[in-house]
Amino acid sequence: MNSVLQNASRIIVKVGSSLVTDEGRGLDHTAIARWAAQIAALRALGKDVVLVSSGAIAEGMLRLGFGKRPTDIHELQACAACGQMGLAQIYETSFSAHGVKTAQVLLTHADLADRERYLNARSTLTTLLRLNVVPIINENDTVVTDEIKFGDNDTLGALVANLIEADALVILTDQPGLYSSDPRKDPNAQLIEQAQAGDVALEAMAGGAGSSIGRGGMLTKVLAAKRAARSGAHTVIAWGREPDVLTRLAGGESIGTQLLAATGRLTARRQWMVDHLHTTGEVVIDAGAALKLTKEGKSLLPIGVLAVNGEFGRGQVITCVDEAGKPLARGLTNYASSEVRRIMRHSSTEIERILGFVEGPELVHRDNMVLL
Repeated sequence: MNSVLQNASRIIVKVGSSLVTDEGRGLDHTAIARWAAQIAALRALGKDVVLVSSGAIAEGMLRLGFGKRPTDIHELQACAACGQMGLAQIYETSFSAHGVKTAQVLLTHADLADRERYLNARSTLTTLLRLNVVPIINENDTVVTDEIKFGDNDTLGALVANLIEADALVILTDQPGLYSSDPRKDPNAQLIEQAQAGDVALEAMAGGAGSSIGRGGMLTKVLAAKRAARSGAHTVIAWGREPDVLTRLAGGESIGTQLLAATGRLTARRQWMVDHLHTTGEVVIDAGAALKLTKEGKSLLPIGVLAVNGEFGRGQVITCVDEAGKPLARGLTNYASSEVRRIMRHSSTEIERILGFVEGPELVHRDNMVLL
């Protein structure tokens, strides 16, 4: 059984609070330096890596003298604000030692619930990866309230996996993986080496709370794997202090628990687009564009569009039809219907002049398209 990381090209690595802060004793510089070195090694293999890190509140608790996690939302926000400074500094220093640039990205649930902000977050992250930067993501605990919290960074990791269509989510925790029962209570508990993400039996095995430092437990990790699998991402749950855990996983070694998505990333995305029985809008394309889409596997450019029917926003699924009205493809549009009407029949080089901005030279990129 080989690790799913061996063939994964885009990976989300989530590290929990208890690991980052050495069980609340303060930011663990040595451990963070080891993870930074491993992520640098993964990047050298040509893999995109996004790091989702807990630890800001835990570090802030230490800095502000809290003996246990506050329950008051404003005190939690204050801890997050103080702790985030130290967290960003240590990651910047650790990655710089390997010549790797980092960027801090703070997200809230509202950022991923609002369509425009979702697309902006997606564009920012994919651009950072293209520029060879490692994004370091945390929930923006300084501004959230109880109603809009992700609840834990396991969920955030899964949402980011969905957001940028990652191949794998690695959850590094203080346990070796998922067991058949609580190993702290049952000496006969067996490590689950591989299972199907979303299997309801796993949720019963994973019952129990997290640490006093973090918010998650094994159950949140199992549920995160289920969420990540919706976009085709596999999940690995492993002990964060396992020596060279990330590089060994990337080398194909099986470590911890591997929870597999039912379908691959591309299959899941295409199936999602095909499942749009009724799209909110469509574009009529000329014969040349139709040929490039169906025979050559090319992207759809604005110059090939003859007409726009219906109203749609950026990032929505639209249908591409030929001049006779026959549906040829569905895909995610980079531009809203009002914008397409202005740039259709124009070269991609003219988009910025016409709109004042450019989201990409394609109206629908071939990677975001499925032929019908």
